[in-house]
Amino acid sequence: MTVSSEDSALDEDELGRALQRCAGGDRAALRKIYEGEAGRMLGVAQRMLRRPALAEEAVHDTFLQVWRHAASFDPARGSARGWLFAILRHRALNILRGEVRTDLVDDFEPMGLLSEEDKPDAMIMRLSENGRLRRCLEKLDPARRDAIVLAYGNGLSHGELAGRIGVPLGTVKSWIRRSLSVLKECMG
Repeated sequence: MTVSSEDSALDEDELGRALQRCAGGDRAALRKIYEGEAGRMLGVAQRMLRRPALAEEAVHDTFLQVWRHAASFDPARGSARGWLFAILRHRALNILRGEVRTDLVDDFEPMGLLSEEDKPDAMIMRLSENGRLRRCLEKLDPARRDAIVLAYGNGLSHGELAGRIGVPLGTVKSWIRRSLSVLKECMG
């Protein structure tokens, strides 16, 4: 995540005006908010979450919420910067609580997006019985194997996987990273 220097921080009035323009769909206003505030927001998120990847995720999610809900900012209820950092704090606390990112994958399986043949076991069965990839995949723990197959066979993101299999996002990321390392070694 690239962030800008403190010199480009917006004053409170500029930030409020940028939020109003953002509410009207002005992408340049969102970029201006990002350039002015992302560096400070990333620092706050890193202090709360202690892991750079999670901090970047929190800042990213915050800007998505700002884009979607800028119209809900009311200057009579508080400062623009306070509103922005409240969203960041809320997102960071949700990450700390291990909240599954249901906003990305609401009821994934019941919507019928995966057919029987797209299930991990069925996908593995389609691999050659004598193939090295199949043998290596079968060495993995079943939950981790399913995560790898769904990620690479169906193209699911880490967030989608977390929602689909019901584990925290950080767990999915570490499963994928470790499983890829095991597969790389096995495929050697």
